[in-house]
Amino acid sequence: MAVISMFYGIIVSMYYFDDRRHHLPHIHIRCQGDEAVFSIPEGELWKEQLREISKSYFKRGLKFIKMS
Repeated sequence: MAVISMFYGIIVSMYYFDDRRHHLPHIHIRCQGDEAVFSIPEGELWKEQLREISKSYFKRGLKFIKMS
């Protein structure tokens, strides 16, 4: 999985040309061992495995991605 951005301890990554397993565009966001998966470009949350402390980091990360 290719890392496309890193900030505030948040790692944003996505698979490159994996159309057999991942049919719709999405990104994986990881922070402190937690993970969330968001659709592109809607930003819809598909999967969340977060502790309470990581939720604020993920919200910042999603705002950053929407601004880019």
